[in-house]
Amino acid sequence: MVTFKGTKVVSGIAIGRLFVYMHPDRQISRATVEDTQAQLEAFHEARLKAVEQLEAIYESSAAYLGEQSASIFVAQEMLLEDAQYIGYVEKQIKENNYNAAYSVALASDEFSRLFTSIEDKYMQSHIADVKDVSERLLRILCGLESETTDPGEPCIFASDDFNAGDIVQFNRENVLGFATMFGSPVSHASILAGTMGLPSVIGLGQEMLSIYDGHMAILNGIKGELIIDPDKRTLERMKRKQKDYEEQQRMLLLLKGKNNVTKSGRYINVYANIGNAEGVETALLYDAGGIGLFRSEFIYMESPTYPSEDEQFMIYKEVLEKMRGRKVIIRTLDLGTDKQASYFRPEKEVNPALGYRAIRISLAQPGIFKTQLRALYRASVYGNLDILFPLIISVDEVLAIKKLIREVKDELDSEKTEYSSDIRLGIMIETPAAVMISDKLAKHVDFFSIGTNDLTQYTLAIDRQNPKLETYFTTMHPAVYKMIEITVENAHKAGITVDICGEAAADLSHTADYINLGIDALSVAPNMVLPLRKKIRECD
Repeated sequence: MVTFKGTKVVSGIAIGRLFVYMHPDRQISRATVEDTQAQLEAFHEARLKAVEQLEAIYESSAAYLGEQSASIFVAQEMLLEDAQYIGYVEKQIKENNYNAAYSVALASDEFSRLFTSIEDKYMQSHIADVKDVSERLLRILCGLESETTDPGEPCIFASDDFNAGDIVQFNRENVLGFATMFGSPVSHASILAGTMGLPSVIGLGQEMLSIYDGHMAILNGIKGELIIDPDKRTLERMKRKQKDYEEQQRMLLLLKGKNNVTKSGRYINVYANIGNAEGVETALLYDAGGIGLFRSEFIYMESPTYPSEDEQFMIYKEVLEKMRGRKVIIRTLDLGTDKQASYFRPEKEVNPALGYRAIRISLAQPGIFKTQLRALYRASVYGNLDILFPLIISVDEVLAIKKLIREVKDELDSEKTEYSSDIRLGIMIETPAAVMISDKLAKHVDFFSIGTNDLTQYTLAIDRQNPKLETYFTTMHPAVYKMIEITVENAHKAGITVDICGEAAADLSHTADYINLGIDALSVAPNMVLPLRKKIRECD
């Protein structure tokens, strides 16, 4: 019996034979060429062939994955038409005389690098797009395209790594789960495995070789391990765990439609965090009570230039209509630090986390801010909208926001454009400064939303993106806990609600602590809604 430890990506337990599929080895070396025109033609031929492949994959996968999940392949098609990506490859060929394959490899590295500093998981999915598309091009250019053979029976599929195209082209009836030597939890392969409900473990290491092809195995997506050639006792134990896990999942689904009520009768709202309009479908699938955080900055980050009022209006309208009256909290533009748009490049800062970001950008550029506010107010008649403002540290900022809102309302009134009069205004509590004056801020807004990531970073003086400091970064540090306690107390004294929308809201080990502090709502990733509901119902 051999056990490999990795990283769990999709929970669940799969038991069956191992089917090992390794991608053909390719060597991409830097080589200069004289006939650059031939290399340009080879690149564009490969690009057109890749587009055809992705169109075919989309058509074949949309039926069972759903249009939202299959849209991954539409996004990859768009990347193959992206002027910046194409231009970068062409530049390497024309100016440096590199061959097409090496130029594509350089483009993959360069465009992936642009997204590596972005902490948000949704935006990191763009790294997967770049790598998947580039890998597809390289296989075509190197003549290494190959199809996997079907194992003929349900198996655990193992590989060096899988891309999104691999996942959807396998015969689904014969896939029990996925195991990889390498991989990323935010890759499209991982996302699609989750959509398909298949246990997945990545990062098992190079020791997981093809010599184990055909061996009996247990893929434990709960602990993140792969057991090869399990003994009889281990096999029986894991079969029982598999049965128990599947029963737990069925019980979770029974919680759809149930209330988030503690044993003592306290109701806690459970919302979902999303980054785009497509995320609404997932939020509804898991029965979220509303959208607790719609990150509007992603609209800007995915646009080639500042999105227009009408473009934003259509997105906000779609989200509100799909939620059918459930609460939707949209946070205004929160660019800066780890979130950048290609067309918005402020001066380089020594410490960007403490610099020109979030509401500071919006108030410094009122034209851009009013465009967003107009779009939000116009969309408000289509649902239940609240607006949230990030990184507030003073009452003056709130007053400046309200002044701009009055201007927007006056403009809409003069145009005879409808908007809702019931929009609640809220602010993010992300800094010790906001906590310490939360009693004053509470008099000017309708709700608070605590961003635990930044609040922890600023309270503990720890860069949350520095891997060397991970052991020091804890959202339940006594000082952070005290900050939350003060915020809740001042909010409730003023008669307003307070929720947590940061990553800490999904930490079930602290759910009872947050309830005891008096938190009114918790907003988490959509797939955490039902586990959080279960936890709340177990709390006294």
